[in-house]
Amino acid sequence: MIKIAIINGPNLNLLGKREPGIYGNQSFESYFETLKGLYPEISFEYYQSNHEGSLIDKIQETGFDYDGIILNAGGYTHTSIALHDCIRAVTTPVIEVHISDIKKREDFRQHSMIEAACKATFAGFGMDSYRKGVEALLEIIK
Repeated sequence: MIKIAIINGPNLNLLGKREPGIYGNQSFESYFETLKGLYPEISFEYYQSNHEGSLIDKIQETGFDYDGIILNAGGYTHTSIALHDCIRAVTTPVIEVHISDIKKREDFRQHSMIEAACKATFAGFGMDSYRKGVEALLEIIK
């Protein structure tokens, strides 16, 4: 069975409540059930943390044994060289995802510090960015 970890960063525990005009009204937990239903052949693990070091620990924990990681690093996307280095250090392919299109947001959000370390980036498709990430991983894993 294919194993994919979905790792969400800071403030993504507030999806469905946080700025619905940008992030929508659906909680990630609700979307996660939908995603699992679309891919019964995949064993998904979901993890969320507001702490950079915890995200690094989780990437290291899954980054050698899982078939893929989908990472929404939230605000750490724009600041974390440590996450970039961690992604480069593991052998599992990592796909960067964002619900909003970071290239059309505030200036400080338009640069991703992790993009160059990831295999692909999907941004601006709402929650469907995660599904697109799964599809990309399935192509990579083939």
